[in-house]
Amino acid sequence: MSTTRPYPPGDRGPEPSGASGASEGGVPTTGASDGGADGSSGGSQARRLSFDGQSGVVPLARDFTRQALYAWGWLPAATADQRAAAEDVLLVVSELVTNACLHAEGPDELWIACDRKVIRVEVSDKGTGQPAPRSPHRAGRPGGHGMFIVQRLCLDWGVVRTPGVAGKTVWAELGAPA
Repeated sequence: MSTTRPYPPGDRGPEPSGASGASEGGVPTTGASDGGADGSSGGSQARRLSFDGQSGVVPLARDFTRQALYAWGWLPAATADQRAAAEDVLLVVSELVTNACLHAEGPDELWIACDRKVIRVEVSDKGTGQPAPRSPHRAGRPGGHGMFIVQRLCLDWGVVRTPGVAGKTVWAELGAPA
């Protein structure tokens, strides 16, 4: 897992000064559901996309995520840092969905949630493997960079397995733009 989290897991850190909260969720995409606000004081919002019977899942996941970022006010980005943060989210989604395609039987579901400080991405699949950055990382070598990219871009990431249930959920958290 990443060691870049500036505070313990579960602790979102201090409230940023001037935080205005997350914007309202938009109209859900076909095959998606918008969880809306979860009732927490942080103004968290979530969206879920099922890949059941879908083809072209990587571009589908990116488009779904891009629409959520627009609905939540991450896009259009007013600054280069905000644009980079949104692109990082899209890249992490691409890498996690691609890994599910390459190393599992494809993704089952994408879930993304946003609060004022963090966006969380979860990709569920039926695979039994354990994702890990290739070690040692060799930048010039083709392939095998996905989890290294996720580790470098994210505050934290990990894998959740439910006992007695096939598969896993790979999650990653990225910081909201300043």
